[in-house]
Amino acid sequence: MRIGELSERSGLSRDAIRFYEKVGLVESHRSPNGYRDFPPEAPAWLAYVRTAQRLGFTLAEIAGHGRALREAPDSAEALSALFAEKIAIVDAKMAELAALRSELAERAGTGCPLRPDGAGRPGGARA
Repeated sequence: MRIGELSERSGLSRDAIRFYEKVGLVESHRSPNGYRDFPPEAPAWLAYVRTAQRLGFTLAEIAGHGRALREAPDSAEALSALFAEKIAIVDAKMAELAALRSELAERAGTGCPLRPDGAGRPGGARA
């Protein structure tokens, strides 16, 4: 199918499809007249890519796992492993954000919220 049809079926702009092609997320073959010809499974794959992005996966992560996922996109075991990795990353980010929130809350309402770490505390230690 040509890029216009893929755009209609996938809901993505032609520019987005060209970008995904450039970064290796979707492949096309050039016809003799130079038009891109995408395989019939391209709309389903692009929907999968968009879902993965919505779930927090980067295009680099999708591309890195793309070949394995294209070969078995419904493999519960492979997807569960990817989700477990992503959950660990999200948990680590949440812990970092909780620590940052705690420090901001500690500094809020003080006379000098931008004091250097440890300043004004006995022994210069951070809480």
